[in-house]
Amino acid sequence: MSLYEYEESKVVGQSDPSFYALIMAAMRKADSDNLLRLRAVWPDVWKEFQERYNAPGGVLPGENR
Repeated sequence: MSLYEYEESKVVGQSDPSFYALIMAAMRKADSDNLLRLRAVWPDVWKEFQERYNAPGGVLPGENR
């Protein structure tokens, strides 16, 4: 990690995203190796992320926007 990345994390943290929003954002940005690690630790988050990614507007069946 670099000083730049540390400073950038402070900016992201200021918007106060939820923990799982951060995990899903990390999954979006991850390279192949890091994505494998994230998927291994949070398989349920990965499953929902994929379902929402493939659903129109991210809305799953039975949900209202």
